[in-house]
Amino acid sequence: MAPGNRLFGTAGIRGRYLEKITPDLAFRIGLAVASYVGGKGSATIGHDVRTTSPLLAQMVAAGIMAGGLDSIFLGPAPTPVLAFSVPYTQSRSGIMVTASHNPPPDNGIKVFDHNGMEYTTSMEKDLEETLSTSDPKRLHAPWNEVGRSIRGDEIVEEYSRKLVNMLAARERRIDLNVAVDCANGAASPVTPRVLREIGAAKVVSLNCHMDGFFPGRHPEPRPDVLAPFISSVEVLGSHILFAHDGDADRLAVAIPGIGFVKQDLVIALFAWWKLRERKGTVIVSVDVGMEVEEVVENMGGRVVRARLGKLHEKLKETPGAVIAAEPWKLIDPDWGPWVDGIYQAALISRISLEEGEKPASIIRRFPFYPSARISIRLRSDEEKISFYGYYEEEAKTRLTKNATGILTIDGLRVEYEDRSWILIRMSGTEPKIRIYAQATSKQKLLDIIAEAKKIAFDVASKIGVQFQGIEEHIDLGDGLSKER
Repeated sequence: MAPGNRLFGTAGIRGRYLEKITPDLAFRIGLAVASYVGGKGSATIGHDVRTTSPLLAQMVAAGIMAGGLDSIFLGPAPTPVLAFSVPYTQSRSGIMVTASHNPPPDNGIKVFDHNGMEYTTSMEKDLEETLSTSDPKRLHAPWNEVGRSIRGDEIVEEYSRKLVNMLAARERRIDLNVAVDCANGAASPVTPRVLREIGAAKVVSLNCHMDGFFPGRHPEPRPDVLAPFISSVEVLGSHILFAHDGDADRLAVAIPGIGFVKQDLVIALFAWWKLRERKGTVIVSVDVGMEVEEVVENMGGRVVRARLGKLHEKLKETPGAVIAAEPWKLIDPDWGPWVDGIYQAALISRISLEEGEKPASIIRRFPFYPSARISIRLRSDEEKISFYGYYEEEAKTRLTKNATGILTIDGLRVEYEDRSWILIRMSGTEPKIRIYAQATSKQKLLDIIAEAKKIAFDVASKIGVQFQGIEEHIDLGDGLSKER
């Protein structure tokens, strides 16, 4: 493999098993990490429930030991637990085998530093240079210095205990009924239990038996995927539905009477709660909208933007930040420098219990602006990159008229005078082009996305590209507005 940051994307390494992700690669990653951190010590290894994950995780562990580090093997665990395990065990690194929300045939590898923070882009580049060595045998430790294999079965229990100790409601002013959908993933035995111990009166579990075929639903907790479960939750009498992806670094929220809760409102809730404790900076990704900006400004904080999937890098650059968040993901530095969907569910539960209000009532406190998220699927990553180059150039010409701001840290974000905006970017994990938009009125939103789609079709026709499909979610706030 040639040097260069080609293997790692926005969320570690991810791809189809035996095409991009192989047992040999897993072993070499483990070996490279042991060489990169150097010296003695340990690394923790965990994996999600995919059918290929135990094999790949064992290969990572073998590489770690071959490189001279002890391997602390967690077995199946949510990604937040793996991140937690690194500082908990005082290890040099942590490696998680997971493809997160991708389909069952995919898999992936994420690497964490000694603090439990994901590797930065520069660290991933260094690791790739180690991987590209012409003589991998030189990375092996001699026979009398190979690492030991250590079981870490107790770490999931320790994570749960510490999280409950931190977030257990000091006062339960409401009987909170929650439903939890773990997508048959690694959080299945963790999140329901944590929420019971936090103080929820009733916890209903959906898709909470671990199964690498994900029989309950697709592991990505999108609005369309969750639609049938949202209907079930209303019948069950739950006040809120928490839904994870396969490894529980993500959380989606749905509320009876409202439906799927737009992620900007979830982030606004967290920002409001944390800024009550202390003022400071709230880090958000480029696709986060006006609701969060408005709440943060009203609470006396300031917003700083980061690339999608790189919250941790901006957090390193912004000491003392209150939180860092992007859709589905939250880092609370008071808990740890990792993205944690289980923590999100526990925090929302605590807020509801201590405020003495149902989640629907709390969410309606925050402003709402119509928004849209559109994904255009292409045939391959190569076609995605080629198409995006043409699309971005055309969009710069046709979307920037009357613009008051242009941000290019991650794709092209165009902002207008009334704070409406549009963002186009390439997915870092799939052959998709993403379009995000938000406006101050429903009609303006529809006009913005109509023009963006027209440009996309014009470019596709011009260069001879055929879209493989378009996923579209437009949130006009109907569930919120009906009950305001």
